Amino acid sequence: MSYDFRSLLPADFEDLARDLSGKVFRRRFEAFGPGPDGGVDGRHASAAGFFILQAKHMVDSPFATLKRVMKRERAAIDRLAPHRYCLVTSRSLTPANKAALAEAIGSALHDQADILGPGDLNQLLRKHPAVERSHLKLWLSSTTVLESVVGAIVHSAFYGFTATTRQEIGAKVRVYAQNPSLAEARKILDQRHVLIVAGPPGVGKTTLAEILAFAYLGEGWDLIPIRGLEDGFGRIDDAKRQIFFFDDFLGSIAFDRRALASTDSALAIFMNRIRNSPNARFVLTTRAYILNEAKSASERLSDRRVGVSTYVLDLSSYTRAIRARILYNHLLVRDVPRKHLLSLLNSGQLAKIVDHRNYNPRVIEWMTDSTHLEDVTPSTYPKAFISALDNPKALWDKAFRNHISPACRHLLFALFFTPTFGASISELQAAFVPLHDRLCREFGVARDPKDFEESLRRLESGFVEIRNGSVDFINPSVRDYLSDYLSDGGLLVDLAKAAGSGAAAKQIWNFTRSKLLSPIRQKEVAAGFTHLIERLQTAPQRQFRDKSSKSDIDNSDRIDALLEWWAASGDRLFYDSALAIARNPPQGFVGWRDAPKLLEIARQLDDEAYFETTSETIELKGVLEDAVITLLAHGMAIDDLERVSDLVTDRDANYSPEVTEAMQEAILGTIESTHEACSDLTSETELDDHARSLQKLAQRAPVLPPGLASALTALEDRRAQVAEEQADSKEPEALQAPSAAPQFDDNALRDLFDSLR
Repeated sequence: MSYDFRSLLPADFEDLARDLSGKVFRRRFEAFGPGPDGGVDGRHASAAGFFILQAKHMVDSPFATLKRVMKRERAAIDRLAPHRYCLVTSRSLTPANKAALAEAIGSALHDQADILGPGDLNQLLRKHPAVERSHLKLWLSSTTVLESVVGAIVHSAFYGFTATTRQEIGAKVRVYAQNPSLAEARKILDQRHVLIVAGPPGVGKTTLAEILAFAYLGEGWDLIPIRGLEDGFGRIDDAKRQIFFFDDFLGSIAFDRRALASTDSALAIFMNRIRNSPNARFVLTTRAYILNEAKSASERLSDRRVGVSTYVLDLSSYTRAIRARILYNHLLVRDVPRKHLLSLLNSGQLAKIVDHRNYNPRVIEWMTDSTHLEDVTPSTYPKAFISALDNPKALWDKAFRNHISPACRHLLFALFFTPTFGASISELQAAFVPLHDRLCREFGVARDPKDFEESLRRLESGFVEIRNGSVDFINPSVRDYLSDYLSDGGLLVDLAKAAGSGAAAKQIWNFTRSKLLSPIRQKEVAAGFTHLIERLQTAPQRQFRDKSSKSDIDNSDRIDALLEWWAASGDRLFYDSALAIARNPPQGFVGWRDAPKLLEIARQLDDEAYFETTSETIELKGVLEDAVITLLAHGMAIDDLERVSDLVTDRDANYSPEVTEAMQEAILGTIESTHEACSDLTSETELDDHARSLQKLAQRAPVLPPGLASALTALEDRRAQVAEEQADSKEPEALQAPSAAPQFDDNALRDLFDSLR
């Protein structure tokens, strides 16, 4: 493929020039920034003297401009007196152009072949494909690759991936400052197939994961963004090359440590499934403190045998040069007003910004967005930039308190307590209306029937974004700000009383507990949910991808929430409702979704650390166990049966003998039906996993050896049938960080930013 190099920023082009020139001349060039140092963008020292490299990224400039620039450079070149000189430019050249440049440069240029134009660069890239792939921004900008990435993302847009247009992807790639974290993350993903990108808010976790996913998409992999593990289980196909993307996968679990108990097993199973597949990759992001909390609360996640591959992306991985490049890229790409830019460049504050203890790419993004600079004069821009770093959360405070209406604030509250991945417009409206009505009555605020539509319109592009009918925060830092703002106990009581669904109530309750409010305040919040009792007993369960305002959370989640509110408030109505749902769940329980959760609730009812043992807890535990027994009798997938058996056979569990018997009967039935199940298994990995699960389950039931042997033989026969159909995995080539300067002092910093003048 051929490039015009427009996608590269000047500093990116210099990196490429050094790497390709190094291949041509078989020398390693030291890196130098642009600026008043004589234009030394690369240097190689030898006994013969200095070999100087200069790069001119002037793709859209007339040749006369390039020639004029090189005539001005002549004095600096003569002063340097290099042993050899090379010019690399993105401006297209004719033989006559090269001759004119050779005359302008002088005797330091040994041969016109040492002038490399875009044609020469493209020829070298074809000869050295590893250099092409290591410069990801260049490779992703090609029409063929970019169109394949756009197509894959548009195909996946329904599932909520963040970028959906060519312009948006191009802008994201253009502003990205490639650094060693990309190559290191890619190495872990290659070796383990599973990568968890963890770090503090705003450090660039999602950006790294997205760029990594773009690289795979460019190689023809299928993108599978998921919002839950059930989504992943339902879509994995070993016959295809798939990369699964789960952003903020522990976001909601962090609010509820107990919820982790019913999730970590599925996560471990899915990770194991991915690791054993030659054609699957799994990238997850989470905040470092949430991951550490989850690992401390989960034996499975902390167990080395699970093999959780963790790549912690923290600020220590950002060298001074990378921090400077991130700021440089944003100032160049994001159209900072010229007067603001010059004010910052002349302020002497660049080093203070780059070295600031709170340096964060999210703050850099905010402070280089022209829409956010309307209230900042050019003269105060440097001071405002430092102030934003001093207090990052204050970025949203002024706009939230002074620039939007109460209705807008109420809409943001409603969005905060919907799932992390956003809400449909109808779902958000259903959450907004009761919340807005209550808060307006509570604080004497006038309201209008058009408040929702008007508020959504005003918030779009400033606080929220709307994609494919889904509304989400425009930046995660908005959620961070609201997390602090909403910590007021009195406000949470009002929000509880206004919750329009079990899903919203569960989010509010988990948030309340995470803030460690007093037992009295928690009691008030829990009591505020009594108005939802009838809804939880009658509303249908929310199906996969269904965001109807009429449906609600899983039946097992309803029981769990009601019991927590009962424990916190002492109101027996919550217990009675939980018991009613356990006996008559709307639309019935579902094995894969409810059985593990029901067992966990039954276990907690028997644990005085959660509930005091009473006639009520004994009665409810029995009803829950009966429900699990019924689900086992109806049969379930082997992965789900394995999860249930893990809980039943746990040494700390105390379930009735009937539960154990039902589990054993289900295991025997699964082994006996292996011959029929084989036809649904279409990959060697699935068959291997199935065999391992059977061997594990057989130890927990009275399975006769011949029966197990027959089942394993059937799996092995099926494995031979699909072996030839197994697609080979073609790995994207290694993503290496471009060469960088060994040190980055204040002179290098000044030279980098001087090119913006």
